[in-house]
Amino acid sequence: MNPELRERAARIKLLLLDVDGVLTDGRLYFGNNGEEFKSFSTLDGQGIKTLQKSGVKVGIITGRTSNLVARRASDLGINILVQGREDKWEALQEILQEHPVALDEIAFMGDDWPDLGVMTRVGLAFTVANAHVSVAARAHWQSRERGGEGAVRAACDLLMQAQGTFDAALAPYLANNGED
Repeated sequence: MNPELRERAARIKLLLLDVDGVLTDGRLYFGNNGEEFKSFSTLDGQGIKTLQKSGVKVGIITGRTSNLVARRASDLGINILVQGREDKWEALQEILQEHPVALDEIAFMGDDWPDLGVMTRVGLAFTVANAHVSVAARAHWQSRERGGEGAVRAACDLLMQAQGTFDAALAPYLANNGED
């Protein structure tokens, strides 16, 4: 990790995520009876839960409204959730009223133009491997993973590595807890 990226990541107290194209593969699935389907990665879920345990808050800002997203947020213990908001910068202003944090202490992960209003103003802009080229050009870091396929997990791991919490989070899962 380059020193500038490490310095930015070390300051992060709040990670905000887009949904479609970041937490999902960006495809919209609809059934004949109007039901909606989304696919979420368990890798991303584990990364989010672990990052939250390390002390970094996680939230979601999405342009669409979906009960599935509310359920996924609840399952992951995410209590910062703003749905149905195309103006994500305005949504962030509302979040900051309840969860005050400096802009340079916020990371945002997006994949398309509606995310740029936040990405270009916060301390750390993440994007996915399959992001729109305009977004990738403005991100501080781009994952090797595509949206919905572990990109959020990679961002969570990066934050924990920069903040020195990764090894302690991993240790309980290792045989002998990392001891010989």
